[in-house]
Amino acid sequence: MTEINKDLVKDLREKSGAGMGDCLKALQETGGDMEKAMEVLRKKGIASADKRGARTAKEGLVYAYIHGGGKVGTMVEVNCETDFVARTREFEELCKEVAMQVAAMAPRYLKREEVPAEVVAKEKEIYKEQMADQKKPANVIEKIIEGKLEKFYKDNCLLEQAYIKDDSKNIDTVVKEAIGKIGENIVVKRFSRFVLGESL
Repeated sequence: MTEINKDLVKDLREKSGAGMGDCLKALQETGGDMEKAMEVLRKKGIASADKRGARTAKEGLVYAYIHGGGKVGTMVEVNCETDFVARTREFEELCKEVAMQVAAMAPRYLKREEVPAEVVAKEKEIYKEQMADQKKPANVIEKIIEGKLEKFYKDNCLLEQAYIKDDSKNIDTVVKEAIGKIGENIVVKRFSRFVLGESL
């Protein structure tokens, strides 16, 4: 087994927020490679987050974020399981990240299941019209339409949007990583975005 320097373990703990034992195991597993160890911890965090998904989250915060000198404002409700976690810096930081995402990327929906059926139908209709003059088989056109619809979800649903600080992951992954670190189920419940001078 690879001998791991204590400073390396400490460094990984600070970066990941994971426990010392988990950090040591991840570094041993990856031969002391910090980047790969982070990946191992992220995967474990997400795996444990999925297990916690069934637990009830009724505590949390309504977090407000103001951007651009008062031109854009967002409010998000993020739930967790206990009042203790709701008061931690890590949880508040997650709420801030989600609120900043809403300010920057203006999602229309929280998740794809909330997109009204008529909106999906209208999008498909538009894509079909765009493909009308293309001489492609119907099944190929159908696949292209499905691909465009997937992009629509990624652009418009908060949990599927690429994270503004790291586009290698989406907001759902950011939340699951926080669940892995904090150890409680966390749910982004709802959000609102206000732009000065825009009607609701």
